[in-house]
Amino acid sequence: MFDKSQNPVHVIGLRPGILTPPPGVDDILARAQVLVAGRRLLDAAPRSCRPEKVIPVAGQLTPVLEEIERDLDAGKAVVVLADGDPLFFGLGKRLIEHLGAERVHVHPNLCTLQMAAARVGLPWHEVRVVSLHGRSDFNPLFASLARFERLAVFTDPENSPAVIAQALLERGVVDAQLIVLENLGAPNETARRLRLEEAWDLPFADLNLVLVERTAPPEIPLMLGIPDHFYLHEKGLITKQAARATGLAMLGVMPDSVVWDLGAGCGSVAIEASHLAHEGRIFAVERESRRAAMIRENVRRIGAWLVETVKGEMPDCLAALPDPDRVFIGGGLGQNTRALAHACLRLKPGGRLVIHAILLDTLMRVKDYFQAQNWNFGITQIQASTADRLAGDLRLRAQNPVFIIWADKG
Repeated sequence: MFDKSQNPVHVIGLRPGILTPPPGVDDILARAQVLVAGRRLLDAAPRSCRPEKVIPVAGQLTPVLEEIERDLDAGKAVVVLADGDPLFFGLGKRLIEHLGAERVHVHPNLCTLQMAAARVGLPWHEVRVVSLHGRSDFNPLFASLARFERLAVFTDPENSPAVIAQALLERGVVDAQLIVLENLGAPNETARRLRLEEAWDLPFADLNLVLVERTAPPEIPLMLGIPDHFYLHEKGLITKQAARATGLAMLGVMPDSVVWDLGAGCGSVAIEASHLAHEGRIFAVERESRRAAMIRENVRRIGAWLVETVKGEMPDCLAALPDPDRVFIGGGLGQNTRALAHACLRLKPGGRLVIHAILLDTLMRVKDYFQAQNWNFGITQIQASTADRLAGDLRLRAQNPVFIIWADKG
């Protein structure tokens, strides 16, 4: 029987800029019967490499992987050319996932991040890497900026340094700068340190890497249990710390959760949920313009850049949002259950919804609704008291009791 592991695909990383292979692969290139690479790397292939067949990498990758597998099964010597280190945001991962590690031999080279870090004197193990290559959203960038001081961002012609600067400014980021490294390793290599406003409309080379650096820490650290008085809010219109902590615990936010905070007020629940769902998406929905502005300002002060503020009337403003894994409703129900019905309809199977209610009528209306839907639900009442100074001593001042209703969608 033919041992597939005896005929692996060789994935060779070419040094960024000059596109030269690492030492020790000349014989592998000379024996290649099938050569796989993007057009730019195909043009850089050594003259000693004269394959019978060339597979260009363009568009969808799955057909390319399937063709590579067929050629390997037929006993052909297949070589894949890649940029830098093929296992660092490169083609190597997809090849291993498709073929198995035993059928893939990787020959790494210097990667772009190594070279960029060397140019600016930055220990690159301290850098968080984000790839926007081929992506249509910037949420990984926002989530990483909330947790790390320095990011390395892989771009593409659509997600250029100018587009990155525009996205950051539109989200409200001001305390950050870009270092744009273009044509790394080539004779025309450049490195520019730019304010976001400077980079907004500048042209850049197609081959670039962007380093995003925070120039100042957030005014308030992003964490669970941020004190109430740290939030900008209208008097009384905040989910208070004890109830917020209990509600978030019952919500069970996971790292990749899509979370809706409906009737968000000052955004305290959404902001702290973003600390938990750092690989997900967070939406703070509020109809009042003044409160929506407060959410944006709290996001800026805390650096919770993953939170997206949505201003509008529910449920109409929810139509464009992705279906949630978790829904928190802290306000805005009133006598109308349309927002609740829409949230329940859109909630993903296995998802959870948590509602905070102060009024008994709201509690009974929500209870009746979940009973009619035959959902598994529960109710907890929490009442917290906080220390307050009185007559040179301390007293405990009671907060309003809060009913916390949780429900699971089967």
